[in-house]
Amino acid sequence: MSWQPEIDELKRLESLAHKMGGEENVAKHHSKGKYTVRERVDKLLDTDTFHETGALAGKASYDEDGKVKDFQPANFILGTGRINGRKVVVGADDFTVRGGASDGGIHKKQVYSELMAHELQLPMVRLVDGTGGGGSVKSLNDTSATYVPVNPAWDHVVNNMGKVPVVAAAMGSTAGLGAARVAASHFSIMIEDTSQLFVAGPQVVKYGRGYDVSKEELGGADVHRSSGAVDNIVQSEEEAFEHIRTFLSYLPNNVWELPPYQTTTDRVDRKDEELLSAIPRNRRKPYKIRNILEKVFDRESIFEIGKYYGRGTVTGFARLNGYPVGYLASDPFILGGGLTAESSEKIERFVDLCQTFHVPIVNFVDQPGMVVGVEEEKKGTIRKGVRAISAIYQATVPMIEIILRKVFGVGGAGMINGHGLHQRYAWPSGDWGSLPIEGGVQVAYRRELEASEEPEQLLKSLMDNMEEIRSPFRTAESFGIEEIIDPRDTRPLLCEWIDDAYRLLPQHLGPYSHTMRP
Repeated sequence: MSWQPEIDELKRLESLAHKMGGEENVAKHHSKGKYTVRERVDKLLDTDTFHETGALAGKASYDEDGKVKDFQPANFILGTGRINGRKVVVGADDFTVRGGASDGGIHKKQVYSELMAHELQLPMVRLVDGTGGGGSVKSLNDTSATYVPVNPAWDHVVNNMGKVPVVAAAMGSTAGLGAARVAASHFSIMIEDTSQLFVAGPQVVKYGRGYDVSKEELGGADVHRSSGAVDNIVQSEEEAFEHIRTFLSYLPNNVWELPPYQTTTDRVDRKDEELLSAIPRNRRKPYKIRNILEKVFDRESIFEIGKYYGRGTVTGFARLNGYPVGYLASDPFILGGGLTAESSEKIERFVDLCQTFHVPIVNFVDQPGMVVGVEEEKKGTIRKGVRAISAIYQATVPMIEIILRKVFGVGGAGMINGHGLHQRYAWPSGDWGSLPIEGGVQVAYRRELEASEEPEQLLKSLMDNMEEIRSPFRTAESFGIEEIIDPRDTRPLLCEWIDDAYRLLPQHLGPYSHTMRP
């Protein structure tokens, strides 16, 4: 009375499912330099840790004895596995079956993957390779009717953004709901020359807008390098998997847990001599902010996010004495590091990410304020800048400010909530005020300069008088700045601060007051 025949049939059906779209489609997929969905899952996860759910879902045909003679699996696989020992949920499209379109699979599997991440409170990883939406119009012939669309699992998609880390990688051409599933994440990736991301593909664009465009021209890496639709662009699938693993290493499994500590051999008291001359004495001369970050954070711990969008602001994760932190920093090579519409959106989203998962923030400030000009006004920079500042003011996660140089105007003032215990340290290169002295003198003494027979000499005299007043030591005398420090002391002081921050973090655990939006 053994059930061995049924077990044998189960194994046979599972083997059919593992053939995916068949030898021809798999070979075609490989010829484009792409891994199959099952190869991707195996390469992403720790060895032999994938536990699949729903492998037998698909479309079967039967012989006259009622036995399955052929089987086409659903083009979406899901399950749990481990990344660096930590359990995650994975949902991945199979492009070899109907090009990843919804009419080639069973959308309940996609819904189930999101529900699984939500209920088990585990990180969600999406490997997107298709449309994932309504599929081909041909499917209407089967139903003999159309329908009012509903985005499958979108309630869980939105809820997961506020509860568990969500990572999405565009592994090929993604359109419609597939593209939306990439964007609806905390961290998204594209692969150079392999991925495209668009609302609708070239044929729909030709019909709707009347012009021809290739997939790369419409939604390739060159388009999205500066669009803000994705965070990081990589060179290969292997690099995409590495970015996924690295991103998740800084975050907890969910909002009820602390970010994970990693043992480090980097010394807390390390003081890099080059920091003493990192900021040029000439205030108009830029410097390389990433070099400063490398000299402060744990060695080889920096992971930059969104390098090509809002380039005047640098964001990412790093570690201090083994503890994860988020960082914000201005890049003075890009419009002096001032706030643009794009960099403001970048700050808002990143601060919300850190707030959601209780990751303390280090803000390296050299902020001349919001970028001015006609183009910036057309982009609504003031509104987007105010949203970024509001995100900083609403954040309750521990935040510290390291003032490297400029702090001017509304933008500079908004880099930390100045009405709380605003822990901050200033380097001797600090320079601050409502307006830069250079421009402020021109405005304040406009009439005198216009009336002067030697306006250049008068301007120089005024500037020389202001030079002493602008000294950060004058500000410190009135406790307008709490501490001016030797730049070489930055790392030891931050390592002391991070100990305090993580001691307080358990009080912050749980969901944020509003769910983070994509």
